[in-house]
Amino acid sequence: MTSTARRLACAAAGAVLLAAVGVTAYAVPDPTPAHGFGERPLAGMRVLLSNDDSMQAAKRSNSDGLGLYELRRAMCAAGADVVVMAPWQVQSGKGTAVTNGGVVTAQRRTALPAGYEDDCAGAAARGAVFGVCLGEGPCGKDSPSATPADTVKLALRGGLKAKAGWKGAPDLVLTGINSGPNISAGVNDSGTVGAAVAAIDQDVPAIAFSSSGDASNTSFPRVNYRANAAFGARFVAGLKERGLLTPQFALKVDYPDVSAGTPAGPPRWTSIGHGRAVWHAYEPVGEDSFAIALGFCEELPGDPCTETVKDADATALLRDGRIAVAPVTADRTYGVRKPHPETLRKIRHYVEHDAPRN
Repeated sequence: MTSTARRLACAAAGAVLLAAVGVTAYAVPDPTPAHGFGERPLAGMRVLLSNDDSMQAAKRSNSDGLGLYELRRAMCAAGADVVVMAPWQVQSGKGTAVTNGGVVTAQRRTALPAGYEDDCAGAAARGAVFGVCLGEGPCGKDSPSATPADTVKLALRGGLKAKAGWKGAPDLVLTGINSGPNISAGVNDSGTVGAAVAAIDQDVPAIAFSSSGDASNTSFPRVNYRANAAFGARFVAGLKERGLLTPQFALKVDYPDVSAGTPAGPPRWTSIGHGRAVWHAYEPVGEDSFAIALGFCEELPGDPCTETVKDADATALLRDGRIAVAPVTADRTYGVRKPHPETLRKIRHYVEHDAPRN
């Protein structure tokens, strides 16, 4: 058996192992996310919401955008004025990919998923949800999708003005909540993080949220998204209160599995790890063809998957069951001096000492 085949054969066991090594859970908090910050701590804030999982929220696994609606719900409950512009179809793993020509269509969704219809009824934009497809509309069931970065660039370069009447940029871009964590080397592939990077490229503050799945790593319970969203709204409220929403870098927030009822550990300031918690494996299936599947790190001594970064996001999330927060910059210059150290210091202090606890 080849190394790749062996890893693929262990994928299911690896998924269970990811949960067993420390992914803990969280009892669902009060759905009103403003607790501790007043009734409507985000009143007056305009928020663009996108993701890489689409705005469909139709799959039983909850992997195609349910987290987006939970985040929309929590932000509107905290007083924000939210507009969604998200990919029409699932675009997981697209990173910062963009579409370089042709036409895109931002089509408003009128029939929202059951239970989320009136979440933003009191806001100016009423939580308008737009799915972005490629081609001159209307978008249909099989329409190809814009990428996550496409949706943010469209929104900030005229889409929000045309479709929502917003003048100027939003105060904040939120991406997610992604179905599954975005950690370690996988961050480079993440469309959720890529969309947040597209926002800071346009000088708009951005935060990317991701939630772990359940123990099988194939389903994404609503309870995980809801707990993450409630934490997220309080987290944003604290940053806003302290004047720490910055476009100098994006923040990446990964939330542990909370579906078994054990509280998540407190937020930890982390670095993006170098290991591969999940990786793409390619197995020959014919003379010229290869099957693509997800492999899971075996965490063996000397294995290239093994995490070596001391304060890695994966370690905090998967081993310790804590909320992992990391700064992400769009500057890819090797060896560049850490930018804006005072802002980093203040946000790190907030995460480690003042951010919402369970």
